[in-house]
Amino acid sequence: MVDRMRALILREWTDFANLTIEENWPEPIVSPGILKIRTQAIGINFALSLRTKGEYQIRPELPHVPGVELCGYVSEIGDGVSGFRIGDRVTSFVTYGALAEHCLALPHRTFVLPDAVDFHQAVGLTSSYMTSYAALVWPQWVNIASGETLLVHGAAGGVGLSAIAIGKIRGARVIATVGSEEKRQCCLKHGADIAINYREDDFVEKVWEQTDHVGANAVLDPVGGDLFLQSLRCLAPEGRIVPLGFAGGQIQQIPANILLAKNIKILALNYGYYIGQWGRDPRRHKDMGKQYEALVRESMQQLFFWIEQERIHLQTAGTFGFGQFREAMQLVLSRKAIGRVSVVLDEEARKLGIKD
Repeated sequence: MVDRMRALILREWTDFANLTIEENWPEPIVSPGILKIRTQAIGINFALSLRTKGEYQIRPELPHVPGVELCGYVSEIGDGVSGFRIGDRVTSFVTYGALAEHCLALPHRTFVLPDAVDFHQAVGLTSSYMTSYAALVWPQWVNIASGETLLVHGAAGGVGLSAIAIGKIRGARVIATVGSEEKRQCCLKHGADIAINYREDDFVEKVWEQTDHVGANAVLDPVGGDLFLQSLRCLAPEGRIVPLGFAGGQIQQIPANILLAKNIKILALNYGYYIGQWGRDPRRHKDMGKQYEALVRESMQQLFFWIEQERIHLQTAGTFGFGQFREAMQLVLSRKAIGRVSVVLDEEARKLGIKD
């Protein structure tokens, strides 16, 4: 007899607000090489709203449980899995299935959490923080150096705040752009050297002023569209720009003449590629999948170390009960969130005094 659980179910491609919680969804069954997690917190972000509408690159077969980032307790371990124990507090990134009481996860995408980190704080570690880490630290991308100037767009979001923290740890001078005074103050509090409200000031002009008309050495851009094109204008010669997504809703057409004029490098990053099936496909990468698994685990351990040193402070924008999933996404889509938004259930909900 299959056990049943509460789960948010996507039966057709639709707005996130149209989803419903079902009480008797089959609990997933563990197979060899797989972990089972009793879910405590799930991340809610902009990409999730695209996934439920079928507008994301990955479209799992319907119906399914959406959600890709979660924290919880290891509740069952499949044959062949090592490095985990029942009851371990973990954070994980999955292809789908997070918005439920139980979820299956791959070991190479799952990491044991330090005791000092609460579940609702940690939901962005496997996505936002690892995206910023890969973009700024891995040698294939920006590899930001001490003394360089880093420009971060969407700086009050999960990726943005993590980029500020990592940029400062690496010794960069960080310029943040945001859309409100509250967000500007938050970025300054989290270590940005300069924070610009792009609704009030021309960020291109400000970057030129603040860099003695040299320009920024690197740009992280999760927004895309016109913001990306404007960023090219304030990059220094041999600058690097990393497009991370298109939260602004517009995909830019890149002018090659500007790239050639200043020898600009565009270093697109889809971090999920390196922990997903594509990155493990031996027909495409031979041994690259295993190499990136080791690099990802090493990178996550470095993030944990910085958290324990209190050099990274995890910012939560809002924590909601499982039944408040619509309100959680509404906060994300309002663009008023500062940090990560999550929904919680079970022990984590009771701990925070939230009805799940």
